[in-house]
Amino acid sequence: MELIVLLVSFVIILIGAELFTNGIEWFGRKLELAEGAVGSVLAAVGTALPETMIPIVAIAFSQGGSRDEVGVGAILGAPFMLATLAMFVTGVAVLIQARQRPAGDVMPVDTDVLRTDMGAFGIAYAIAIAAAFLPSEPTWPKLVAAAALIVLYALYVKRHFEADPDVDAEDLAPLRFRKLDPAHRREPGTPRLRVVNLQVLAALGLIIVGAVAFVDSVERVATILGVDEVLLALVVAPIATELPEKFNSIIWVRQGKDTLAMGNITGAMVFQASIPTVVALVLAPAAWVAGPGTYIAFASAGMAFLSSAFIFIPMARSGKLHGKGLLIGGLFYIVYLAVVVIAILRPA
Repeated sequence: MELIVLLVSFVIILIGAELFTNGIEWFGRKLELAEGAVGSVLAAVGTALPETMIPIVAIAFSQGGSRDEVGVGAILGAPFMLATLAMFVTGVAVLIQARQRPAGDVMPVDTDVLRTDMGAFGIAYAIAIAAAFLPSEPTWPKLVAAAALIVLYALYVKRHFEADPDVDAEDLAPLRFRKLDPAHRREPGTPRLRVVNLQVLAALGLIIVGAVAFVDSVERVATILGVDEVLLALVVAPIATELPEKFNSIIWVRQGKDTLAMGNITGAMVFQASIPTVVALVLAPAAWVAGPGTYIAFASAGMAFLSSAFIFIPMARSGKLHGKGLLIGGLFYIVYLAVVVIAILRPA
C-alpha cells in the first residue's frame, strides 16, 4: 500500500513540476524578466517554500529545545542536499540527454547568473555559519547577522530583477492552461496573466500535496524497515523534502534550458542559506550554536561549501559547466552519509 502511495504522490509531483516550469516561464515573460530572475528567484523560492515551512513552523511554534533542534537541523539540511544530491541528479539528467544535445554534456548556461548565485550563497552561508560560533549571550550580534542576511538577499533579488529580459515568447511552449482563457481563440499565442497565475498556483498546490504525501509515505516506510530515527532526520527526510521539487530542473534540462535548471537549484541555495536562517537567529538564537551535539549537523555546511567549490570554481575558470562535473555532489553526499552512520553506530 505504501508503495502505491509513493508512486501516486510521485506522479502528482511530476505533473505539478511540468505545469510549474511551463507556467513560471510564461510568468517571467509577461513581466519581462530575465532567465536569472525566473530560475534563481521565482522558481527557486516557489519550489523551496514547502520544505522551508517545516523548520519555520518548528521554531516559531516551539515549546521546547528539541523542536528548535529539529528546525535547525532542517535549515542546515536544505543547502546541503541542494549542493550535493540535487546537483548529482541534475548531472545525471544532463548525461542521459547528452547524445541529443549539440554540445554533449557541456551545459549552455549563463555563467554570470550562476556566478551571482554562488557568490551570494557563499557570503550568506558564511555569515550564517559564523553566527553559530558567536556566544549565546548577548544575542544582539546574531540579530546583526540576521539583518545582514536580509539585506544581502534583497540586493541579490534586486540584481536579478534588474537584468535585461532574454526570453522571447517564441522560445516558450504553449501555456498548458491556455484553453481556460476566453481570449485564447482571438490571441492563441499570448495568454493573459490571470491564467498564467492560475496555472502557477495550481502547479504549486500539486507539488505541495504530492510532496506532503511523499514525505509521509517515506517516513512510514522507514519506520516499517526500522531505520534509525536520527538517520531518518538527517538523511532520509531531507531527500524526501528537497528532491521532489527539483524535478523542475530535470524538465528544464530535457528542454535544453540549463540556466533555468541550474538557477532553480542555486537560487534555492541562496534562499535557504538566508531566510530560514534569519528565523533561527531571531526566534531561536540559543539553538543556532555549533558545539557538542550539533557538530555533525553543522558538518553538513562544510560539505555544502566543498561540493559547491568543486563544481563551480572550474566553471568560473573555464567559462563552461559540464554535466559530469555535477556528479561530484553525489560523492560528498555519500561521504556525509558515512559520517552520520558512523556517528549513529559508535558506542556512547
